[in-house]
Amino acid sequence: MLTSAPIRIWNRQKQQEEIERVYGQRWMELAYGTKPGQLITDHVLSRKALSKLYGLYQGSSLSRSKVDPFIREFGIAMEEFEPGPFRSFNEFFIRPFKPGARQFVTNAASLPAFCEARYLAWDHVLPGQTFPVKGASLSPSVLLGEDERPAGRGWAHRFAGGPLVIARLCPTDYHRFHYPDSGNTVSYYTIPGKLHSVNPIALRLNSDIFWTNERQVSILETEHFGTLAYIEVGALCVGRIVQSHPARKPFRRGDEKGYFLFGASTVILLGEPGRWTPDPDILERTSRQMETFVQLGEKIGLTF
Repeated sequence: MLTSAPIRIWNRQKQQEEIERVYGQRWMELAYGTKPGQLITDHVLSRKALSKLYGLYQGSSLSRSKVDPFIREFGIAMEEFEPGPFRSFNEFFIRPFKPGARQFVTNAASLPAFCEARYLAWDHVLPGQTFPVKGASLSPSVLLGEDERPAGRGWAHRFAGGPLVIARLCPTDYHRFHYPDSGNTVSYYTIPGKLHSVNPIALRLNSDIFWTNERQVSILETEHFGTLAYIEVGALCVGRIVQSHPARKPFRRGDEKGYFLFGASTVILLGEPGRWTPDPDILERTSRQMETFVQLGEKIGLTF
């Protein structure tokens, strides 16, 4: 069995490097670090039906007893969140922040963090650009599910050579995701797929997760950052991705877009070339294959 190397992240708020505590790390290493585990995960565990079934359990009162031990084990700062009581683990999992606990940057030229998460970023995605684990492709056409369509028929050509941001959420995090700017949704669709874990342990051993996992894609026309592709990536044991803001309605900067029910997952943001760029500190750490933990609403980019 392969034993995973520690996941090192940079905490921007604390200005220090940290080692991520992985929920279910031993299980993750068995599932993705052994040949039998990989076979079972790929052919059984990553199927949507199993994640739905597990999601039903997490949404039931039977899971309520897991809440307090989880809070204690991972030191969740519950004073930042709306209090319970939580009738299930999923109710705890999607707990909202208290009003004022997080603020979205108000400068119109600043791109705010749309999730409270660990960020990687590139200022422009070149042909053949890869994710820094075993050559996983970051091509817009692949991420948007357009790689088998004739050129020009989809949205991918709009984002070729533009910036890209990956926000990875852990099970211990706030699991709601938000709009980074005001605007309208011009297209929304789902790409069917499997539901592998998006943890770096899994990504190191299964590099195609971002384009084989189920994805929900929204094409957003925004006031200050042009057209954005906003991609929610499904993951192992994510019972459901819920879109709480109707796609037909305009949205404002900071509005909640939706949330993930139990399971860590990821949001990917694609931009048009020449419209905006991610912050230099996130770009620099990405070049060293290190994620930057950023709080919801903090500045992560800037328009040109």
